Formats: sequence, structure tokens, C-alpha cells
Amino acid sequence: MRHWKKGLVYLLTGTILLTAGGCGSSEGESGSGTSDSGEFDINSAATDEKTRTIQKLIDDRFYYDIDPTRQEEAYYDGMLNGLGDKYARYYTPEEFAKTMEEDSGEYVGIGCTVSQRAESREIYVVEPMRGSPAEEAGLLPEDVFVEIDGVALTTGMELDEVVKMIRGSANSTAHLKMYREGEDDFLEFDVPRRKVQNITVDYEMLENGMGYIKISDFIDNTSEQFKEGVDYLIGKGASAIIFDIRNNPGGFTDEATEMVDYIVPDNTVPAGGDPEKPGLLLEIRDKEDRVMFKSYTEDGHEVTLPMAILMNSNSASSSEIFIGCLRDYGKVVMVGEKSYGKGIVQQTFPLQDGSAVKMTIASYFLPAGSNIHEQGIEPDVEVKLPIEKLRILNRLPHNEDPQLIKAIEVLGGTPLPEPETTEQPETTEQPGTTEQPETTEQPGTTETTEE
Repeated sequence: MRHWKKGLVYLLTGTILLTAGGCGSSEGESGSGTSDSGEFDINSAATDEKTRTIQKLIDDRFYYDIDPTRQEEAYYDGMLNGLGDKYARYYTPEEFAKTMEEDSGEYVGIGCTVSQRAESREIYVVEPMRGSPAEEAGLLPEDVFVEIDGVALTTGMELDEVVKMIRGSANSTAHLKMYREGEDDFLEFDVPRRKVQNITVDYEMLENGMGYIKISDFIDNTSEQFKEGVDYLIGKGASAIIFDIRNNPGGFTDEATEMVDYIVPDNTVPAGGDPEKPGLLLEIRDKEDRVMFKSYTEDGHEVTLPMAILMNSNSASSSEIFIGCLRDYGKVVMVGEKSYGKGIVQQTFPLQDGSAVKMTIASYFLPAGSNIHEQGIEPDVEVKLPIEKLRILNRLPHNEDPQLIKAIEVLGGTPLPEPETTEQPETTEQPGTTEQPETTEQPGTTETTEE
């Protein structure tokens, strides 16, 4: 699968020139940029003429000074925005470099996974990373961004745009105004930006002898961290393993399938799967339903312990590949809440000048043949997590986590000891100024199934 990510990235070398020119239509052209078939044609003489006309009007009549860099970025942004694909975007060279840095496991920022709600368009915290500036400052899951460094957020802003505002240079500070449900006023936080080590897998032996693995993202090093965790727990004699995929927005498909391959035996056929495709993990198909890529089990490794998965509505994309593959092969019991429902694949294409474009290129299909886009995956055992516990999920004691408690129960494990104290863990908050609150889907960057 690593070949998919690194081998199927095409270099686009076309150059678009913006120049001023005369007005009017060329002979034989309708004056619009559509071809005879009714499709927009960027290379038509009419499109070129219209572009020149608009540019000349700007040059001659526009009142304010022109920022050429901003104008160029907006031009390419417009090409991607015109697709109507909410995951499509244009990256400047600086933005693309930062994205590559984060996906490699280290980046400068506040250390926080964020997402955007499909209906309200609000940008909210999915989960602060353990030990990150965001966690240290007191940001909690479901907190909604209202203002960043004095700039108020609007419903017209895209997730990537807001992420760019949150990030910045090392040793700077992000001043955040946040809405938190249940608070009368906005909260304000000064969160230092620093280099964040993106540890995406945490694991431990629970007191009852079961193993617990928390997976927060799927980036370049996630599968290696995952295998280390599985081996460690098996070596310690774990009686079962519980995978926690809650609030995981996705990432690289090859990391997810490599992790599944480590658990599932080679050359078996899942219930309802195609007997002609033993060991199938994933099929990626383009808009013509042509198979672009297939991934199969091949590493010769299997985990035979009882296993469960914790999931919720923020488990998306590559998380759903991980969940769905293990479900189809009958390896896990799924506990929690219905997953997000993202069954499409994006690919990022680097351009010659260091910039890049990302767009949806295909749908993916799980081993038994299903596509879960806009449907999600239903758990075997539904357990709701109250909002007050979701907000402190990364600090919630295991013996106060109803979804984890249920997973232990369905696996036949010994209940965890009762908490020694009834006090909730502290959630350090920065003093907030008092103003009027507003209210609180789409996972989130960290990007969803990206390559």
C-alpha cells in the first residue's frame, strides 16, 4: 500500500499565464468558455479572451493596490472551489510544506485535531493531543473556535483556512476565543505554538490484564507504532486487546490497511466477500468504477486474541477502513456509536513550483464489498458517551469510561477497580473574557483519507 501513496502522485507541469489583452470575442467563438459539448474549456479562445478582458478591467479600473501573490493564489483556489468538492483545495508551497511536515510525524502548531460541522460550518476541537500546548492550555473536545488572533471566524471559512490561522511559527502564541457549551461566556486561551511530536499510538496493560491501544490518527509512522504496541501487549500476556479509534479523523489509507494486515490472517475470505478475492482488504475505484488499486493481506502475521473497537461519530475515513476491515473479517466486537461515514479517497498532487492540489479521486470498498460513504458503520453494541465525558475523553479515567467498560464486559473481562475518588480530573482553563456565546462534521485536519 505504501506504493499507492508514494508511487501514484503525479507531477503536474502545466503553467497558466494571466495577461492583459484586448476586448471582444474571437471569430467563431460564442464569447463563453464552454465547448460545443457544453463543458467549460479553460483552453478555449473565448476563455482566454474573457480572462484578458477581466484582467485589463482590473488593471485599468480597480481602485485598491493589487497583491499579485494573493491574486494568483485565489485564481488556483477558484479552480478547485469550482469542483464542488468540499475536500478539494489548492496548497501554496508554504502550506504544502507544512502539510508534509505534519504527515511525517512532526510539525509546528498547538497540537490539536480540529473538524468542521457540515450543517453549521463551525470549526471545533475533536481532541487535543496528549502533552500538547492545546491540552496544557485547557482546550477540550467540542470547544468551538470563535476568534483566532483577533480575527472572527465566519461560516464561509473553510477548515483548511482556519487550520492555517491556528498554525504559525515556533515560539509564537495563538490567542483563541472559544465557545464551550454550558459556559455563560466565551473562554479565551493563549496557546504557545511549538514543534509537536505527533505520537499517534498509545498503549498500556489495563489492571485486569487486557491490552488497550489508542490510535489518534493515521500518518506515516502510525503503523510502526501500532505494531510495537500490539507486540508489547502480547509479550506482556494480554488476555484481549481493545482498540480505541474514537475521535480519529483518518489519514493515509495504506497505514490503516497495513495495521489490519498485521491482525488478519492471509488469504481468507470475509463473510459475504468474493471467494475469488481471498485476503482482500480494500478496493479503490474511480468514477468509471474501474479498480485503481487493491490491497491484500500479505505479511504472514495474525493476532488471535479476543478484540474490540471503541468508535464514535468522529471516527472517520481511514478509521472506518480499519474498523470495517476488522468487522468484515470477524476479528472484533464494535462498541460505541455510529462512525462518521466517509468512503471517498483524496489524493494530493505536487506541482512543479512546490505547491499542490488535492481532490477526491475515487471511492473505496471494504473486504465484503460495501461502501460506507454517508452511511457510516453501526456498532455491534451501542453505548452513548455523555458530552461532559467526551470533552475530557483523553483524560477520562478508564473506570469512568462507559464505552470502555462495556467493551471489557463483552470480551468477558474482569471489571476495572472502582475509582479511588469521585472527583473529575482537573481541566485547567485560562481566564476568559465575558461575551455572548454562539453554538456548536466533517473530519478534520489532520486530513481524512488523503493518499
